[in-house]
Amino acid sequence: MNKKDEFKPYIPADRVMPELTVTSIIMGVLLAVIFGAANAYLGLRVGMTVSASIPAAVISMGVIRIIMRKNSILESNMVQTIGSAGESLAAGAIFTMPALFLWAEEGLCSMPSLVEITLIALCGGVLGVLFMVPLRNALIVKEHQTLLYPEGTACADVLLAGEEGGANASTVFSGMGLAAVFKFIVDGLKVIPADVSAAFKSFKGEIGMEVYPALLGVGYIVGPKIASYMFVGSVFGWLVIIPLICLFGPDTWLYPAEAGTTIAQLYAGGGAAAIWSTYVKYIGAGAIATGGIISLIKSLPLIVKTFSDSMKSVKGGKNTSTARTAQDLPMQFILIGIVAMVVIIWAVPAIPVTLLGAALIVIFGFFFATVSSRMVGLVGSSNNPVSGMAIATLLIATMAIKGSGKTGIDGMTAAIAIGSVICIIAAIAGDTSQDLKTGYLLGATPKKQQIGELIGVLASGLAIGGVLYLLNAAWGYGGAEVPAPQATLMKMIVEGIMGGNLPWNLVFVGVFLALGLEILRIPVMPFAIGLYLPIYLNATIMIGGVVRMVMDARKNVDEKTKEQQSTDGTLYCAGMIAGEGLVGILLAIFAVFGINTSIGESVNFGNIGGVILMVLMIASLLYFSLKKKKKA
Repeated sequence: MNKKDEFKPYIPADRVMPELTVTSIIMGVLLAVIFGAANAYLGLRVGMTVSASIPAAVISMGVIRIIMRKNSILESNMVQTIGSAGESLAAGAIFTMPALFLWAEEGLCSMPSLVEITLIALCGGVLGVLFMVPLRNALIVKEHQTLLYPEGTACADVLLAGEEGGANASTVFSGMGLAAVFKFIVDGLKVIPADVSAAFKSFKGEIGMEVYPALLGVGYIVGPKIASYMFVGSVFGWLVIIPLICLFGPDTWLYPAEAGTTIAQLYAGGGAAAIWSTYVKYIGAGAIATGGIISLIKSLPLIVKTFSDSMKSVKGGKNTSTARTAQDLPMQFILIGIVAMVVIIWAVPAIPVTLLGAALIVIFGFFFATVSSRMVGLVGSSNNPVSGMAIATLLIATMAIKGSGKTGIDGMTAAIAIGSVICIIAAIAGDTSQDLKTGYLLGATPKKQQIGELIGVLASGLAIGGVLYLLNAAWGYGGAEVPAPQATLMKMIVEGIMGGNLPWNLVFVGVFLALGLEILRIPVMPFAIGLYLPIYLNATIMIGGVVRMVMDARKNVDEKTKEQQSTDGTLYCAGMIAGEGLVGILLAIFAVFGINTSIGESVNFGNIGGVILMVLMIASLLYFSLKKKKKA
């Protein structure tokens, strides 16, 4: 890029505005903890998280512009920079660490301590930020025209459209408030069943939906295409595979059912859900693992080129400019920080990682941070194959640990600890890249944003251990409330390599099903997640996708209005997800302390009440999407 074509940010480099202020730090930390906790709850329920950058940006704009009467776009940007770190750290942590709780429940090891969880989260988060800093000039500045960073650019657009800030913030808060009420009616008062279902006894299939606002919101955000793949995966599991298992083997005992329990007895005792949790889940696990590996293999040429180009750029593209918009954290600080994190990972007894494990973390961590940073620039965070990276890391780490002679539960916990750190590194590196792109477009100071990312990591890292402990104490992982799908899958992979005690026949059915889908060019991951999760959950996500499809398909509305209404709907749904997550955390606290808010024994509206509540949730989503707002 020559001098003539040099990019000019919204705020020029020679203009200094408030960024890293007391206001932005306090608001950012609060949002990091809130969105981190809400996304942890969502991810443990449905196996996916949603970006917190745009909701955090509109909330900060609403508070800073409307309540505090300040006009500071860079301060609002700092709030979303700090706040979004909580969501990314939560995503990395929940995909792996609940496996440690599951092994503890099985009596194989002691419960992971709060110190262990916090240190793993903090080390992974800090390394994710530090690994990204040397890449900023290469990826964000030098390749500004080629790496678009969709979420980062969208967040900058939202912040630049600041005159809508107050109205948009009210949409997010409305979603939070109403979702909190809906969630409390279902899971607090328990006057409406969480699942509205219909079982086909003679056919042995089942269909239904969960009456939760967050699932409706997820469906609306991911859109009808992804939602339909997930729903079809569930339909295939619950209305094809389960009836076939019951049809061909009613008198058969098949591992991993308890010895002597036939398929017919299993169905009689727990219905289609018992067949799904005993058999179909393993087919789904095989499909997810294969989908993750396929996405990684397909990305390999890009990954190799990415790493090579990034390394060349880092060597030849050191930024020597003294301009405010070109200042990064000093390299000495980066190197000292990386060494300190590695020493903590290796030397602190609470983290079960050897020197070999620490070396694997540095090598794979930097590699996947580089890959993640560049890939989110090309395809966006939602298409970043973090699960594939985590699976590949776990496979290599588990085999390396087993090869070094460390087997059994010690080897398995070490593998999960390594996988956790690397998963968090990849997630945080991707988030940091998006935030730095937003800052680059707006004219923020990179050094201050990097400090903001570290503050967000510190805040959410200190909170995530308490959230994981709380949810486990309230309901336990692997159950209906918090199934922890990714962590259960990671646990299966590690156990399968270490002990060979997986039902491999079922896993390989999933593997070849995934390969068939890939040959047909059907996206494997959403279908596999649908197969791996209960149909009730995916049906509600599908309803959200249908609402989005109807909104987008209207003929009598111009494209600009339609886009604005779609954005409003997305913000309302982000609020719903946060609202339900926070009430979920509150109910977990009640459960731990034995506080019972249920009145379901005396008042219960049954399935009809569930359908009516779902209609009300859809109506509220449509209302806040279509509502005309006054300029703030």
